[in-house]
Amino acid sequence: MKIIRSPKAMWTASQKIRKGGLTLGLVPTMGALHEGHLSLIRRASRENNRVAVSIFVNSIQFGPHEDFRRYPRDFRKDARLCAREGADFIFFPRPRAMYPEGFKTYVTVKELSEPLCGAFRPGHFQGVATVIAKLFNIVAPNKAYFGWKDAQQALIIRRLAEDLNIPVKITIMPTMREQDGLAMSSRNQYLNAEQRIRAAIVPEALQKAREMVKRGARDTRAIIKKIRPLIEATATKIDYVSIVDTGNLQRVRRIKNTALLATAVWIGKTRLIDNTILEINK
Repeated sequence: MKIIRSPKAMWTASQKIRKGGLTLGLVPTMGALHEGHLSLIRRASRENNRVAVSIFVNSIQFGPHEDFRRYPRDFRKDARLCAREGADFIFFPRPRAMYPEGFKTYVTVKELSEPLCGAFRPGHFQGVATVIAKLFNIVAPNKAYFGWKDAQQALIIRRLAEDLNIPVKITIMPTMREQDGLAMSSRNQYLNAEQRIRAAIVPEALQKAREMVKRGARDTRAIIKKIRPLIEATATKIDYVSIVDTGNLQRVRRIKNTALLATAVWIGKTRLIDNTILEINK
């Protein structure tokens, strides 16, 4: 496995792979790898001749009072995991290489970036879209892999690739969960034992919503009215509990086929997101 720090060197390696008639898969990460990331690397390894994992804590997607400085970083551990799972390259650029002095260009995916997390983290998805556009240009992968836990992010990235005619296939994989149901996240390690127990109530509430739909519930306000108190009882603060269209992320009043139930909550000083698909079985 090769560790590459220069965007130019990564581009050169990518072009050599492509010219050799081989395929390249990309797994973009901010490090602090967990089983969710590793499942993406394994999938990429099965579907491509070569795999690159990017590790870059992207400063421009963090707000001024967010956790950029304390975001977990353990490159040596991440590198061992990447090697174990079959990655061929780690692209580990220095911040100045990605955002040199005088950097002025940003990418915005309108509408999809505005609801849900976009309403609470101004500029976050502009930062995400910008770094992903750069990674797609630098690595030039055939395929790129993302997790559904960050559903809004995944949909934004898919739209980004479509709208800008970037020739990369976007694969979105199911959310990986801990034994207690908590969605895997690098931020879970912020939680102490008591907070971890409280956080597990969130996936339980999502499960209750799925059961309600199976029993015939269709009115989204009634569903939210039932599950929100469960979350309120354990969360320090709720940013949102919303049921939205899976295509445009706009709120829906009734579930006609499928809908996305998404939530963002604070457990202590840790912000956690989760979601589930509410689907009518016909």
